[in-house]
Amino acid sequence: MEAFTKIKGLVATLNRVDVDTDQIIPKQFLKRIEKTGYGQFLFFDWRLKEDGSPNPDFELNEPRFKGASILLTRDNFGCGSSREHAPWALLDYGFRSILAPSFADIFYNNCFKNGMLPLKLSQDQIDELFEWVRANPGAQLTVDLESQTLSGDSAVEYRFEVDPFRRDCLLHGLDDIDLTLQYEDRIREYEKRQ
Repeated sequence: MEAFTKIKGLVATLNRVDVDTDQIIPKQFLKRIEKTGYGQFLFFDWRLKEDGSPNPDFELNEPRFKGASILLTRDNFGCGSSREHAPWALLDYGFRSILAPSFADIFYNNCFKNGMLPLKLSQDQIDELFEWVRANPGAQLTVDLESQTLSGDSAVEYRFEVDPFRRDCLLHGLDDIDLTLQYEDRIREYEKRQ
């Protein structure tokens, strides 16, 4: 997994509450066995019209959000079924961090396990950021996991907290398998004794 230390990126807004995993990555695209290639199906039913052309009414299709790596959204992001494909699709599309007041628990955990940083900010902070992005086309934020700060221009700076274990895993690019492999010698010794 790619380490996450600090990113500076364009912010895209998705001004919707209760965005569920069925919308993030619809069920018909869950047949793949790889973790990659899901970005093209992200928000498929919202992003594309029936003929496959981009839906001009969907926020993320706005040209000013092209290449965004930070997603700003609303309450209860990632609710619904527990598919790990949802963070895979977001990551493959280019998002490395998601900012919201709240997340569904399983989705939140899956983000960390796949190298993405979901940040819970207060409702007031989220509202301020939505206003700031609206007023500043091309707005960029720096998400610094080492210092646990989120900053933009002089008008935006917030501190955030991340569980120390999750923070360490992201900083070092350690997924569950990498964590286990740190004990490979001890596991091998145990297996020899059995």
